Amino acid sequence: MYTIRQIAEALGSEAQGDLDLTISGAAEPKDAGPQDLAMAMSPKYGDALGQGSALAALLWPEADWQAMGLRAAIFAPRPRMAMAGVTATLDLGQGFDGGIHPTAVIDPTAILASDVSVGPLSIISAGAKIGAGTVIGPHCFVGVDVVIGEAGFLREMVSIGARATIGDRFIAQPGARVGSDGFSFVTPETSAVENVRKSLADQGDAEAQTWLRIHSLGAVSIGDNVEIGANCTIDNGTIRNTVIGNGSKLDNQVHIGHNTRVGKDCLICGQTGVSGSVDIGDNVVLAGQCGVNDNIFIGNGVVAGGGTKIISNVPAGRVIMGYPAVKMDTHTEMYKSQRRLPRIMRDIDALKKAVFK
Repeated sequence: MYTIRQIAEALGSEAQGDLDLTISGAAEPKDAGPQDLAMAMSPKYGDALGQGSALAALLWPEADWQAMGLRAAIFAPRPRMAMAGVTATLDLGQGFDGGIHPTAVIDPTAILASDVSVGPLSIISAGAKIGAGTVIGPHCFVGVDVVIGEAGFLREMVSIGARATIGDRFIAQPGARVGSDGFSFVTPETSAVENVRKSLADQGDAEAQTWLRIHSLGAVSIGDNVEIGANCTIDNGTIRNTVIGNGSKLDNQVHIGHNTRVGKDCLICGQTGVSGSVDIGDNVVLAGQCGVNDNIFIGNGVVAGGGTKIISNVPAGRVIMGYPAVKMDTHTEMYKSQRRLPRIMRDIDALKKAVFK
């Protein structure tokens, strides 16, 4: 239970009315009950308050909360920032117990801070170092010589491969995998793939061959305040480490290939695949299902729309979309032109008939 005063102070926001009113959760306006804070942060949600029974709401500035029949209100000049603060305050967590579960397997040479929690059936390997306040959920694996900083949170079934280094306040959602081997293979002689890459057309006279494995000698290096989603995978580097910069967020089912370097405060959305040896700058946004070719760079501040396929270098600040990726406004014009093609073809047919007559 939280008072309106406590929540407003946590948000740094103005509040009015009965500031000692208590709530225990948050809900959409039409579903909110007396114990909920109704999330009505713009006028378009105001009418829905009458469908629920909320006594308090998070509202837009200057809203007439008394006319809405509320007993208290908190005002949110920037709605999504307020949403972040409210959800952080009201988050009930996963209910993992503190301490070391008796079924956890911890190597004697591992070093855990005094308040680290390790869940049931988790494994901490030799030489691992786990920082203060880190919570390792059930069925997790932490490999040899892994370093995890303070206040980390590994949800269930997360695995961290050997020699990975991870900063403070790391969050890994269920099933995330850090430190799988890179997808690197070679043939004894020049392969059909190599010929195609050179010619963009012909396989040449390459014969079928067996693929030989290139081992991953590098590891993964992750900065502070990084979050990776469920079933996200980050490969080890071949020689150098794969790097994820401070503050970057990777969504569910994102794949980061070997040797790739992701800069600071990047946002990489669901099902995006990044090939090996890609250099991604700071503050880059790759929307869902983007694909990135290997051995290219993406400059600082690039924004790629959903489904974009990036096959060549992208300058800093560019907004792109499509396959192959082009400027987003160019892609929009191309799409409009494609939609006009049937009408143009009908007009051409009509002109041909007129000319023949």
